[in-house]
Amino acid sequence: MVKSISVLGSTGSIGRQSLAAAERLGIRVTALTAQKSIGLLEEQIRRFRPAYAAVYDSEAAAALRVAVADMPVEIGEGLEGLRQAAVYGCEAVVTAVSGSVGLVPTLDAIAAKKRICLANKETLVCAGSIVMRAAAEQGAQIVPVDSEHSAIYQCLEGRRDQLHKLLLTGSGGPFRGWTRAETAAVTPEQAVKHPNWNMGAKISVDSATMMNKGLEFIEAMHLFGVTPDGIQVVIHPQSVIHSMVELIDGTVLAQMAVPDMGLPIQYAMTWPDRAESPYERMDFWKMRDMTFEAPDMEKVPCLALAMDCARRGGLAPAVMSAANEQAVAMFLRGQIGYNDIYDRVADAVSRVPNIPDPTLDDILAADAEARRLADR
Repeated sequence: MVKSISVLGSTGSIGRQSLAAAERLGIRVTALTAQKSIGLLEEQIRRFRPAYAAVYDSEAAAALRVAVADMPVEIGEGLEGLRQAAVYGCEAVVTAVSGSVGLVPTLDAIAAKKRICLANKETLVCAGSIVMRAAAEQGAQIVPVDSEHSAIYQCLEGRRDQLHKLLLTGSGGPFRGWTRAETAAVTPEQAVKHPNWNMGAKISVDSATMMNKGLEFIEAMHLFGVTPDGIQVVIHPQSVIHSMVELIDGTVLAQMAVPDMGLPIQYAMTWPDRAESPYERMDFWKMRDMTFEAPDMEKVPCLALAMDCARRGGLAPAVMSAANEQAVAMFLRGQIGYNDIYDRVADAVSRVPNIPDPTLDDILAADAEARRLADR
């Protein structure tokens, strides 16, 4: 178990749960960051007493400096502030920020040989080859926080050379089985109400469109070193099995637990050990059924698009991710419709030229162009 952590995105859902786990486990918090929610960030600073905190928004950072002037904490801002927080006096960093903004700070943490408790999907979606190569070169450990990848990580421990296929499960979201015509009038309020998980707004919308499963598909490729053909998406509405692995002899191993993100968050901090937790336990006597089905790609085009981008490789996943981030933000603000999310993302992917083996600069430039196209 690590003894100290930095939490990037501490005011979000994953960030708050990470701090709760750290407090319960007696792990010291060295740094915190937020985009602009300085009210909650101030509360966290006073409770956890980190030596460093950063706010992405400059005006909010200035306000926070005034609010915590009586505290012994240094306040940074912008991307540079996130980069400093990622390596600030910690053994591990929880990357709980949303979007590609988490990429550069994660690379900084890898260069400093920190443990990466990875909750930011976009880091590997945008630059998986670069990130995993850097982690291997530096000997930095990446432990996934996503429930699906944590499940696979646990099932594969000591068995990497025996893997045949990853079975990536997903609930199907709140609109499972709905046609494109039926989802046309979906509102942001409907889209953020996931049937099983309590998550932030952006990831909840991604789960509804199943873009989230597409991002996880690409992330799994890089985390576990498999091709797209080595991953099968399985719809499992009950969210009891968080994912599975099929081994070369046909044996299937599954990781099961109640749908609570606190469990994979805690495991990322305690790995390779386990610790007592307050989370609800499985009660098999109360379980009525567990069902499984194939995704209907015509009804979830975001998943189909993501899997296509995974096969294309290069810049395609980064363009898709950035355009999706922009489109989801516009949907949540009521500027576009639910079905427009896919249309704008697909348009951006078709317009930005692909590069087979992009550099970090190529990726960041494509990210900016994809956002511009989606916003347009």
